[in-house]
Parts: sequence; C-alpha cells; structure tokens
Amino acid sequence: MLLIIDDDIAIQTSLSLLFRKEGFGVRLADGPFDTFEILAEETPELILLDMNFSVDTSGDDGLRLLRRIRERLPNVPVILITGWGSIDLAVEGMKAGARDFITKPWQNDHLVQSVRTALNLAQATPTSPNRRKLDQQFRFDNIVGEDPNLLAILTTIGRVAPTDAPVLITGESGTGKELIAEAIHQNSRRHRQPFVKVNLGGISSTLFESELFGHVRGAFTDAKSDRIGRFELADKGSIFLDEIGDLDPASQVKLLRVLQDRTFEPLGSSKSRTVDVRVICATNRNLEEMVSRGQFREDLFYRINLISIHLPALRERPGDIPLLVSYFVDNLKVIYNRPDLQVSASAQKWLKNLPLPGNIRQLKNGVERTVLLSSNDELQVDDFERNLTQTTGSKLQASGAIAGPSLPPVGSMTLEEMEYQMIHRAMAFHQNRVAKVARALGITRFALYRRLEKFGIPYTTEE
Repeated sequence: MLLIIDDDIAIQTSLSLLFRKEGFGVRLADGPFDTFEILAEETPELILLDMNFSVDTSGDDGLRLLRRIRERLPNVPVILITGWGSIDLAVEGMKAGARDFITKPWQNDHLVQSVRTALNLAQATPTSPNRRKLDQQFRFDNIVGEDPNLLAILTTIGRVAPTDAPVLITGESGTGKELIAEAIHQNSRRHRQPFVKVNLGGISSTLFESELFGHVRGAFTDAKSDRIGRFELADKGSIFLDEIGDLDPASQVKLLRVLQDRTFEPLGSSKSRTVDVRVICATNRNLEEMVSRGQFREDLFYRINLISIHLPALRERPGDIPLLVSYFVDNLKVIYNRPDLQVSASAQKWLKNLPLPGNIRQLKNGVERTVLLSSNDELQVDDFERNLTQTTGSKLQASGAIAGPSLPPVGSMTLEEMEYQMIHRAMAFHQNRVAKVARALGITRFALYRRLEKFGIPYTTEE
C-alpha cells in the first residue's frame, strides 16, 4: 500500500489514479491527523509526501511531519513531492531521511520509476559476500579481487543494479570507478541499451551544453548540422558522468535540471526533449567538502547520491595485487603472443608490498611496461625494479621509499614549472603518444590536451 499525503484534491486524485493503474493499493491523507490515523491501522510500503499541505507554504509542516514519520517508521521509504521554489526544503528533507524528491509538475513514468526503485531498495535483503556466488549471480568479469571490502561493494552493486537508483562512485584515481559503472549497467535491466561515458573534466564550460544536450544547425558559428547530445544518445540506457566534481557552477545548474525532470533543450532549440536514463556519476574529489565550501550545489549532490559506493585504494587491499598481476599477465600473453609468460613468486610478493599511489592503473601500466621491456618468460623482481617507475622516473622500492633523485628542493621551482617539466619529459618518453602520456600522468586525454596548449608543447592527435 502507498500512502499519499497532500491536501490538494486534484493531486490526490491524479496520483491515486496513476498508482492504482500501476497495480498499487493507495490510501490518501490530507495532513498529520489523517496520516497517523492510517498509520495506526496499517503500515504502508512507501509514503509520498507533499512539502506543503496547509495554508502555510513554508514547507515547515512537511518537514515536521517527515521527521515524525521517520521516528515512527524508520524503514519505510518516503519520497517528497515539491515545487522548484522549495528545492532547498527538499534537500533538508533528504537530510532528514527522505529517499528521493520529485519536482512538480512530475512525469508519470519518472515518478513511478522512482517509487519502484525505492521499494526495490527497501525490500532487498543483504547477503554475506562470496566471490563465487557473486560471479554465479552477476556479471563481474572484468573486476578482479577477493578482498572483503571489494566483495561488499560487489554485493551492493548486485542489489542496486536492477533498480534505476542514481549511483555516485568515489575513490582515488586509478581505483577502477569506470569498471564499477560498467558493472552496474551490465547487471541492470538496461544492459542491452547504450552505456554512454562522459568525461566532464575534459569538456569546457562553453561546450558543455552542446556535448551533453546537443545543438541544432546554426546554434553557433561552427554548428553546420544538428548534433545529438550524450543524454539523448543514452536514452533508455545509462549515462556515466565521470569527474563530476570538476563541473563549474553554471554547468551544475544545467545538469541539475535534466536530472530533476529528465527534459532538456538542445542548444539553439526551444523544443524540449525527454529522456529515460540511469545516471551514474564518479569523482575522486570530496563532494561533501565542496558542498560545505559552496563549490558544489547541495541539491545536485543529493540528486546524484542516492546510492554511494566508495572504492578502496589498492594499498588498502594488498591481497588483491597478486590476483591483478596474474590477470594482467594472462591478457598480455595473448596480446604479445608470449604464452609462457609468468611472474615468479618472489616478484609477486615484492609487488604486493609496493605503495602504488596510482592504484590499479599504475600497477597495470607497470606490468605491461615490464612485459614489453623484459625478454624473460618468468618475470623476476629485478625485471620489475628496472621498469616499474613512478611518473617522476624514480624507481619504487617495496618499502615505499624512492630510489634516486625525487622532488626538487622547496622554492627552487614553482608547481607550474614542475608540471611543465613532467609533461615535457613524459611526451619525450612516450614519443608524443598522447594516450600513453595521459595514462602515465594519471589524467584524461582532454585534460592533457588543455595543458599541452597552455604550455605550448607541440603534439598530434593521431595515436
């Protein structure tokens, strides 16, 4: 049974018809008195609560009722219904324990989807993580590891993937956030539909609308034809918004609107378009701190953060390092036609004790570099010591110390000068292959292009 709390008879009738048509039982309440009379008789599966259900339009009545409901029924999901003018109140409601908020006027499909998602999440029962059982139930082919923290994450993915809940993936660079996003999509009901990846850190604010929402011919000087945006390309599927913490404030507002009501207008067009997408975001930044400093919108944070998954750094799960090394080597055997390739036990133990600040990405690049530069079929500690280097070019030691020259003395070089020197050296080392340089530096190609242009370093876009 769904309990709808609203003092507007038109909204009560509309929502009641909608959810009865979808097969739900529905009960209606005008305010607190009716609400607690109904709760004394039965417990609803979910509550839809309007933020204003009295003459007072401040929303305070709605927040007070929400808090009383949460005290009495902490496990029953509550979805708020609010107008744009009370988005701040909706955010307060999320802090008070609401599961989601829907803006008026709502889209029926989106509202029903939100209700089903909240119910699915509330009814899911946690299970003890076991890698073999997880692999039998879900598609986690490219995710390697058996660490308890990782297994708990995979269990969470298995629970939330079948829903349409927005997911925020956090963690240091190189921890595999994109792989987790792909796993969520592959295990969802949308897995046969598009999975569109967008690196927000590589899109300038001037191109943001065109890239995400598309444009029509003539929208700006170089718009010689219509362009379909990423959101429209992801319709019926999932969109992965990587590096969302890099969005500027103006772009955050534009993104919030499409996440709120699933509508947008292509640049240069006045005709709204509607999309049905599952939104997955990722960042290596602390969004909560950014919210407190006013650098990231609080309402956007709560919109993307219904489910949060934090990926541990590789140093926090060292037992998975030998598994990852074996996985990489098995792939490289095929790629480089070296079927006898293997890693010695002593080398595996040595690798397990490395600090690896670049996480899985650094380990993968180091293993591939070692395979390429070593003629031995059984890779030893010496092979990795010669070839597994930090981006500074200094060799790593298992103790975590750095052999050879490290950073220049404080005051001898500015941060910008250090950045220039590092990029210049990396371009020379990788023979101007931008993709390899970007991977070695732990940044995106788009971010590297911006820095190359900034420093006037010549490059070619051909890989």
